[in-house]
Amino acid sequence: MSPIRCIIIDDEELARKLLETYAGKVEHLEYKASFENPLEALSFLKKNDIDLIFLDIQMPELKGTDFAELILKSNTRIIFTTAYSEYALEGFELNALDYLLKPITFERFLKAISKFENKLMPSKDTTGITVKSGYDLYRLEYRDIFYIESDSEYVHYHMADGKKIMSNQSLKKLEELLPSNMFFRVHRSYIVNKTWVKALKGRDLLINEVNIPVSDSYYETVRKNMF
Repeated sequence: MSPIRCIIIDDEELARKLLETYAGKVEHLEYKASFENPLEALSFLKKNDIDLIFLDIQMPELKGTDFAELILKSNTRIIFTTAYSEYALEGFELNALDYLLKPITFERFLKAISKFENKLMPSKDTTGITVKSGYDLYRLEYRDIFYIESDSEYVHYHMADGKKIMSNQSLKKLEELLPSNMFFRVHRSYIVNKTWVKALKGRDLLINEVNIPVSDSYYETVRKNMF
């Protein structure tokens, strides 16, 4: 899997240092930065793609729960860190991955990382993919996916049974996860299942009577691999 890019936001230096040390011990964690001030972290997030934030709740400049609401629609996931157990419910209502109560042990830290890997990232196997939509998990068979459409920070899975399932994912990451012998990126907003392609009409692919645009940069690859 790709490295998990993470940052730490905590107004206590010792807490930041501890989490930095833990992150440095996990090979697939790519530690990027730590912040005492959450407002500085917001500026950082505007310019950098981050997968995971270790976020303190009780901070003077901006509460961690308020910070979480500001980035609620992004692809970035949050693990709350705090010394106060009474914030746990509020944290989970914000769809946090986990809630680490200080003092945080390395074993508990690893369990939280495992939740990111196993529950919220799509799982890759030979027959299908598991995706998260809201609070629900869906098991989608590859053969039943017509195409996947990007919509800002979300994607829509268009299924053979007519259903459309929305998930907070990026098309770029899906392109890496999906089997390359079946799924092809044909446009900055579309990945298609080769199995269901019926025709190439001009610059459009025909899938279930739906025209999917093919951009110039993908056209030759699409023509050679699908026809």
